[in-house]
Amino acid sequence: MQFFSREHLRSVFTKPTNYINTNRGEAYYKALYEKMRKRLDELKAMSPVREADIKFEKMLDMWELSRRDFLKWVSATTALLMLPPNFEPLVAEAAEVMNRVPVIWINIQDCDGNSEALLRSSAPTVDELILEYLSLEYHETLMAAAGDQAEEALEKAVHDFKGKYLLFVEGSIPVGMPEAFTIGRHPETGVERVQRLAKDAAAVIAVGACAAFGGIPAAYPNPTGAVGVMDVVKGKPIVNIPACPANPTNMVGVIMHYVLTGELPELDSLLRPKFAFGYRIHDNCERRAHFDAGEFVEEWGDEGAKNNFCLYKMGCKGPFTFNNCSIVRYNDGTNWPIGIGRGCIGCSEPDFWDKYATERPLAASNIRPPGLNGVESTVDQVGLGILTATVIGIGAHAVASLVAGKKSDENNQ
Repeated sequence: MQFFSREHLRSVFTKPTNYINTNRGEAYYKALYEKMRKRLDELKAMSPVREADIKFEKMLDMWELSRRDFLKWVSATTALLMLPPNFEPLVAEAAEVMNRVPVIWINIQDCDGNSEALLRSSAPTVDELILEYLSLEYHETLMAAAGDQAEEALEKAVHDFKGKYLLFVEGSIPVGMPEAFTIGRHPETGVERVQRLAKDAAAVIAVGACAAFGGIPAAYPNPTGAVGVMDVVKGKPIVNIPACPANPTNMVGVIMHYVLTGELPELDSLLRPKFAFGYRIHDNCERRAHFDAGEFVEEWGDEGAKNNFCLYKMGCKGPFTFNNCSIVRYNDGTNWPIGIGRGCIGCSEPDFWDKYATERPLAASNIRPPGLNGVESTVDQVGLGILTATVIGIGAHAVASLVAGKKSDENNQ
C-alpha cells in the first residue's frame, strides 16, 4: 500500500478505539435522560454522607461564585460530557448531590502534582468547589488528622461505605521494589494498600500519568519496577485520567458521569474516558494552520517562534497525543503548554518520559509512534504525510503553501 493512498492515511490518522459518536439518536438520549432522572431521584432521597455538610447554594456564596458562574459551568460540563443542552438541568442537580458519593484518595509514588493542581489556582473555580463538596473521607495531603487518627479515619470510611466509595489513586505502584513505599503503623506496601482498598471500592480512578501508566517513576531504568493501577488491580472498574498533572476538569467529568448514571463513562483501549481523551492535541491546536502551511519553529527564539509557528520540529508530540488540554486548558482555563510556546510532551500517553518528552521530533529519534510503522525518514516527510491527510478534506491550497515554503528553504540554503 502506498504511503499517500487514502487507505493508508486513514489507518495512520484514525484510532478506532477513540471513535466518538456524538449523536446517538433521539431514542438513546430519551432513555439516558430517564435513567439519569431516576438515578438523581435516588440520590436526593439519600442523606448526605455527613449530615453537617453545608448546602450547595451556601458553598457558592462562601466561595464568592455567582449563580451565573455556576450555570456557565453547567453548560460547559454538559458539553464536556457530550450531552445535549436539555441535559443541563440534570447536570446542575447532580452537582448538588455530589456529597452523597464518598471518596477515598490515596497517594503512592508521586509528587502530589494532581492534588496540587486542585490547590494552586489563582481563584476558586466551580470545578474546585465540586471537588470540595464531595464527601472526601480520606486524603493524606489535605486531611488534618495524622498518624493513628488518619489510619482510623481510613478504616472507618472503608467499613462504613463498603462497596460504595470511589477510590482515587495518585502515583505509581512499585512492584519490583515493594519496600520503596510503605505506610502506616502497621506497614503496607503500595501494592498491598491499593489492592486492599480497591477490593471494597465501587470503582477505582487512577489520577495522573503515574497512577495510569507508571509515569516518571517508571522511566528507564525504572529502579522500583513502577507500574500503573491497572497492572495490579483486577476485577474492578478502572478509569485512567492521565497527564502530568491531570486536569481537574476531567476529574470532575468522570465523577459527574458516575453521579448521573451510577456508571463509568465510555473508555478507550487504555481505559481513558473518551470525552476527554478522544481527541488528538494536533486536531484542536491553535497552531495547526501553521503546520498545514509548512510554517515551523526551527530553533528557539527565531522568527517562527516569535510568530507562534508550529512547534513540531522542536519536538512537539501533539500529533501522537490524545488529550483535551488544547480545549479545556489549565490554570482556570488560562493557557496550556503550546500556548506559552512549549511543545506537547505526550504526558497522557504510556511511557511518555522515555518516548515523547524530548526536544526532538520522533522522526529524528529511534522511537516510532503508534500507527506510522516507521515510515518517516525526516521531519518534513512526516509533516507532508500528515498534511496530505488534511488535504483530503480541505483541498490542495495547503500543499502549495508547504511546497512554496520548502522551495524557499532550499533557495536560502
